[in-house]
Amino acid sequence: MILTVKDYFARHLAGHEQEITEEIKRNAIDLVARQNRLIAAMQDDGVQLKPHPLTGTMYSSGWRPVSVNAATPGAAVFSNHMLGNAGDLYDPHGEIDEWCMLHQNFLSSIGLWLEHPAATKGWSHTQRVAPRSGNRVFYP
Repeated sequence: MILTVKDYFARHLAGHEQEITEEIKRNAIDLVARQNRLIAAMQDDGVQLKPHPLTGTMYSSGWRPVSVNAATPGAAVFSNHMLGNAGDLYDPHGEIDEWCMLHQNFLSSIGLWLEHPAATKGWSHTQRVAPRSGNRVFYP
């Protein structure tokens, strides 16, 4: 299963095209490449990935325009989703989070940080920028 930049933007693109800056595009391209490396490693280890039933992709949440982010329950006010720096992969049974917790050195090698699985039931949040704590696995 491969992620695309189109997948990353697709869910909230309509009506918000003008909000996507060149910086957001560059960030998203880099994030998607890193997440694809993660997915490839997990698949090599036999992790079975499933597309989200609503999006048809691995994303349960990719890019979010400011207005969508503001209306998203539990979303951080300055969410990295708005800048193309974060994406939530569909993880209904926690297999992605479990793999990531066991392979934090791999996350480090590809420059991804993981929101703690306790805070992400049903999805796995990864981002390409360090959180304020600097911890590879962090709480929101």
